[in-house]
Amino acid sequence: MMSQNTKPEGAATSAATIADRAGRRLAYHRLPGRGPGIVFLGGFMSDMTGTKAMALEAACRAAGRAFLRFDYGGHGASEGRFVDGTIGGWAADAITMLDAATEGPQILVGSSMGGWLMVLAALARPGRIAGLVGIAAAPDFTEDLMWQEFPEPVRRVLLRDGIWHEPSAYGAAPYPITLRLIEEGRGHLVLRAPIALTCPVRLLHGVADRDVPWRQSQMLMERLAASDVTLTLVKDGDHRLSRPEDIARLVATVETLADQLAPTMAASPSR
Repeated sequence: MMSQNTKPEGAATSAATIADRAGRRLAYHRLPGRGPGIVFLGGFMSDMTGTKAMALEAACRAAGRAFLRFDYGGHGASEGRFVDGTIGGWAADAITMLDAATEGPQILVGSSMGGWLMVLAALARPGRIAGLVGIAAAPDFTEDLMWQEFPEPVRRVLLRDGIWHEPSAYGAAPYPITLRLIEEGRGHLVLRAPIALTCPVRLLHGVADRDVPWRQSQMLMERLAASDVTLTLVKDGDHRLSRPEDIARLVATVETLADQLAPTMAASPSR
């Protein structure tokens, strides 16, 4: 569920932290500008300095558009332990940032796990969400792509020890997968019923994605109540979708959606 981060040059316009309800400090970078604003939600064990987030920030800076990127608890520069994290907790972090660090309508851009969290955040704050953009979106991955796909020996380790260290294709360190992550995630599954979101949605997914099958995005498209939903499949695209052509496609998708929505937005800029 993780996109490998590279850290391109370019400093953020502003940097700050904010306390969530648990008293942890969540780190974020905010770029002020016009609306609709763009909020980037990263993937599992990713941080806000990755290629996609930085490319979107650069595009928003050039367009004078508001942009926000942040780290969930236990990720990147935010406080907390990763192994204590849950889908509900990270969704709450996204909602905290949406409430505290943005104003006006926002487009949520979710990468991998962030594609699940953007749906949960949009369901919690439907009046604030102008549109959604998913990149290799992974809704329900803890159940569909972890628990249901784990071989029986891995399930036994999880049930016995409460944690399984999954080898990673993106680095030397394995992913710590906790039983709590999987069990708590069952309370936030979104693909089992219609999703009552009507805003425009754009989904990008690589057919060659070995981590999150593109059919997860197809199921998301089918469950959404919105009629203005498109799914773009990239035949040779992998899970990260971070090649120059992938980044260009992402930026163009977000900019086109933002321009489409701009006439319907309030005149006041997003913070």
